[in-house]
Amino acid sequence: MTAAPSRPASVRANYALARLTTVKTGGPAEFFARAGSEEELMELLAWAHAGSLEVNVVGSGSNLLVADAGVRGLVLKLDRELAAIAREGARIVCGGGARLPAVASAAARAGLAGIEFGVNIPGTVGGAVRMNANAYGGELERVLEWVEIATATGVERRGARELGFGYRRSNLTPAEIVARASLSLVPASVERVKASLAEMRRRRHEAQPQGIKTFGSTFKNPDDRSEIGQRAGGRSAGLLLSETGCNGLALGGARFAPKHANFIENTGAATTADVVAVMAEGRRRVLERFGVTLEPEVQTLGEVRFPW
Repeated sequence: MTAAPSRPASVRANYALARLTTVKTGGPAEFFARAGSEEELMELLAWAHAGSLEVNVVGSGSNLLVADAGVRGLVLKLDRELAAIAREGARIVCGGGARLPAVASAAARAGLAGIEFGVNIPGTVGGAVRMNANAYGGELERVLEWVEIATATGVERRGARELGFGYRRSNLTPAEIVARASLSLVPASVERVKASLAEMRRRRHEAQPQGIKTFGSTFKNPDDRSEIGQRAGGRSAGLLLSETGCNGLALGGARFAPKHANFIENTGAATTADVVAVMAEGRRRVLERFGVTLEPEVQTLGEVRFPW
């Protein structure tokens, strides 16, 4: 019988995850580790697999709601080599832990266009791939060339067409970790690409609340092509919530932001349960008034249960 691998030295027990999220709520991870290279990542995945531990990844924590009771298994964060950004001709090759705004800025400095929208998505490349991130008319699917997916059995390269992209989704499972990705971009004037970044930053600052503890958009916008989208009458999730009086609506330590109702703010000591309660009330109001069922855009870690 083969002995189970010993616990890697980088693994920490009972690690507080709230510090790794932008909304600052939620409990600890049973186990937590940072993986800075493919070798470290594979060692950690092999250890987790041998112990039948569930594996999850925290990126920038900007679209994440962690259960108050914490998270069982191993939670990973990719850094160092797995967060690096490099130019290869008209491509940007980056680690899954690279922050998307940093990728957009690096592409601009290199005179490469196509990923400018990423400057307004405060997540990692891995999270962007998993959710087919999009903003201001740009979408990751259009520029993604390939990804390297790590699991306990090894690393596999997949093309973008193999990822089952749809609106804010892919076919990746939680056990499949985006270790690296290649973005195929278009050579352009450095000045023009930087100007595009500046304009996108300006538009975001005008439209969205700044300097608050939030996880970004709470609910997905209704699909205009669907029956629910037709009921919404072209309204975004934020507008639907606003028209039902949700701006500033507070329960416990959480509230819908006064400036933009599709953002939930931790006003100081919110729990994830507070956030869920605010979400449930906003969703109830929109369904009652418009007949539109809003679906969460925020991702969850651990047993976060929505009351619907």
